[in-house]
Amino acid sequence: MATIYLVDDDENILTSVSMYLEGEGYDVRKFHDGASALEALKVSPPDLAVFDVKMPRMDGIELLRRLRQSSNLPVIFLTSKDDELDEAIGFSMGADDYITKPFSQRLLGERIKAVLRRAKLTSTVNPMPEEGDDKVIRRGKLVLDSNRHACSWDGESVRLTVTEFLILEALAKRPGYVKSRDQLMDAAYDDQIYVDDRTIDSHIKRLRKKFRKTDRSFDAIETLYGVGYKYKES
Repeated sequence: MATIYLVDDDENILTSVSMYLEGEGYDVRKFHDGASALEALKVSPPDLAVFDVKMPRMDGIELLRRLRQSSNLPVIFLTSKDDELDEAIGFSMGADDYITKPFSQRLLGERIKAVLRRAKLTSTVNPMPEEGDDKVIRRGKLVLDSNRHACSWDGESVRLTVTEFLILEALAKRPGYVKSRDQLMDAAYDDQIYVDDRTIDSHIKRLRKKFRKTDRSFDAIETLYGVGYKYKES
């Protein structure tokens, strides 16, 4: 049974999400702010933590910053639509994924499963994708390994959230073919979950920023205005 720490100052979210996750078989501990959660995270670390970004006493960004001084614990952020800057800071410090409020508990459950699976796979002894593995996508400098949820560009690792990985995978599977925002939403989210199509634009923007930290000339993801996106053929 995986243990999850849920940190949020909204009592309704703490109650409803913890009930859902416990029903899915997780052991859940609840905290109302980052300060109260920090010591518990250090003394008795869970398998994964879910942090709200905006909290009193210590917000999710500061909590993650302090946690990363001694731990690589998987972390998912809960954010509001106006928290893009905070999200960027959080990802640069090693957050694993984020979900925008209001959110579906089922979507959060799926993201938790994916992040836990990725954490388990990346801890295995064999870190390199094997030649001929049909789950490994190679497109020029890009290598996507869905077995380990790993991504690299020109041999350098690029850390992606679960959502970013799924969007990039959908594009890279068929280079040169245009994917609409709806198609990318279907690839990244449960088909019963509604998300604003601008969410896809935000993910694409973050993907480009991450790759351009490795390669300033990165331009493999092309925008076709009013249509969607495509991965350029190499």
